[in-house]
Amino acid sequence: MNRRKFLKSGAVATTAVAGTVAAPNIVTAQAKTFSWKMTNAYGPGSPFYVQGPGSPTDFIKMVDTMSGGRLKIQHFAAGELIPALEGFDAVSKGTVEMNCANSYFWSGKTFAAQYFTAVPFGMNALGMNAWLYHGGGQKLWEEVYAPFDIQPFPIGNTGVQMTGWFRKPIEKIEDFKNLKMRIPGLAGKVYAALGVDVKLLPAGEIFPALERGVIDAAEFVGPFQDRRLGLHKAAKFYHTTGWHETSTVTELAINKKAWASLPGDLQEIVKAAAAACNTLSHSWCEAANAEALEDLVKNHGVKTSPLPLAILAKLQEVTVQTLNDAAAKDPLVKKVHDSFIGFKSKVDKWAGISEGVYYNEIRGKI
Repeated sequence: MNRRKFLKSGAVATTAVAGTVAAPNIVTAQAKTFSWKMTNAYGPGSPFYVQGPGSPTDFIKMVDTMSGGRLKIQHFAAGELIPALEGFDAVSKGTVEMNCANSYFWSGKTFAAQYFTAVPFGMNALGMNAWLYHGGGQKLWEEVYAPFDIQPFPIGNTGVQMTGWFRKPIEKIEDFKNLKMRIPGLAGKVYAALGVDVKLLPAGEIFPALERGVIDAAEFVGPFQDRRLGLHKAAKFYHTTGWHETSTVTELAINKKAWASLPGDLQEIVKAAAAACNTLSHSWCEAANAEALEDLVKNHGVKTSPLPLAILAKLQEVTVQTLNDAAAKDPLVKKVHDSFIGFKSKVDKWAGISEGVYYNEIRGKI
């Protein structure tokens, strides 16, 4: 009996000692905190891109709350720490841990980056998210960014964007010849092939350039954001097709080493917060744009119209040629291109017999 009591008490003591030794390690791991910097391609106070529902600053609050303060992120809008379009390099070098922008800004580094923001005549926001989350798009994005030591995630989506603001309406394909237009991404390459003098300007420079006639036309986002910049005061013709950006993804870029330093639970928190903002930001855009477009037309004399079908057909033709040429030159671009186009063909068929039927054949007819 004495021997059994001794063994039992010894086992309890051993367990207690083991618990005492292990507990501090667990507490230390959970208590470790991280202080990161996030830069942004957009200026201070920008709705959607900086503040508001589903914005980067909203993301930061979510991460802080869900992590119990273990991951603190300080946000710097464009110009507050680095210039607007230097975030990619800053993250790649580890100067900052995070940056928010659009991947098509980095087309000079890799053509394939553009597929992860917007492709002309591409998918809507639902289709784009389906490709990224469930169709292999996210893995391809990571593969494209691997040489730059960057881990990307989608963190927002504007939905369909507007073709843009024009001093004179576009009525025939020849109207693009020598037109000076602010337009980024793949659409800029397509327009350039049709004779447009393409300009890439940060948001804050668009209105003064359009007002002074430095440019003849400009594309930014949609009714709410465009109204905020005052673009309707510099041009009155608002083409509505949105062929060039049928949905536009906001990119969260994270330095690979910084990402690897986070424990698993904080990585999951970052991914969950980014996915939440992706949804919240898009729903906010839908609500805000509906109100803003009504105001622009009713109260500011804005004239809206789609581009003529003949022009759209030509734009699509040039788009296909531009994408095929780029894919033929680079195996990685071809890999991304084939995945995107293959997935889009499936989504298009489904959308055609689901939402397409409702919007085109039923709504407003019964």
